[in-house]
Amino acid sequence: MTAQPTHDHLVTDRSLLSTKAYGTGRYLAARQSLYQWQTPRHDLPGIVVNELVGIRGAVADVGCGNGQFVARVREERSDLTVLPLDISAGILGPIPGAVVADVQQLPIAGGTLGAVLALHMLYHVGDQAQAVRELGRVLAPDGIAVVSTNSRNDKRELEDLWRSAAGDVLGIKEGPARVQLSARFTLEDAPAVLGEVFGDIRTIPLPGVIEVTDAEPVIAHLASYEAWADQMGVPFEETIERARERVDEAIHTEGAFRVTCLGGILVCRQPSR
Repeated sequence: MTAQPTHDHLVTDRSLLSTKAYGTGRYLAARQSLYQWQTPRHDLPGIVVNELVGIRGAVADVGCGNGQFVARVREERSDLTVLPLDISAGILGPIPGAVVADVQQLPIAGGTLGAVLALHMLYHVGDQAQAVRELGRVLAPDGIAVVSTNSRNDKRELEDLWRSAAGDVLGIKEGPARVQLSARFTLEDAPAVLGEVFGDIRTIPLPGVIEVTDAEPVIAHLASYEAWADQMGVPFEETIERARERVDEAIHTEGAFRVTCLGGILVCRQPSR
């Protein structure tokens, strides 16, 4: 496989993120929904709520997206004040009390939060070191930061599917790589980035296998990258349709299309003062 080009400037483009990529919750929901077919199933909001045991006061969900985690924390921990934050006003529309904000400059006083959540979002941040400093700054001395991302090996089958389908469309053996969001902040790299601020980092690995007998969930996931279609290097719609044909072929011959997943949650505490 040829080396993957760098898409950093596309993954962090604030204008694109707040409009095409996350102007609504449609594409995020498509990516989230694929995990319905994963074994074992991991209840990410439930895991986050469990990590908040003993936390008091206020919790900020930075880059809260469509509010999946906000809703769960509010439901199960009504004693906490939950602050939903995101750079996209459009995706925040349905979430009560949400505020447009950038993790690189949080509108929160220092040392005031019991916990801060940064779930599958730090790969979108231009200056990750500054973002991590901000996460540390707003926490009370005994507060925690809960961060999540994916391994660099997560869903490799989808990358292979995309490149094979793109190659078919272009008439070559293998097409160009698609934009991969978590490549800028992988599960393997995250401890070093977070370790510049946090002295105690515990990783909760979340492995699994997605198995589908209908192509639609996989195709919806690939299509959710439409915001970056112009930078994919291939005719986007044609490649999506060819990918559908390839998934259908795999289901017909093998009984299912399988995707190997590895995500993780990192629970971070600041060094003792």
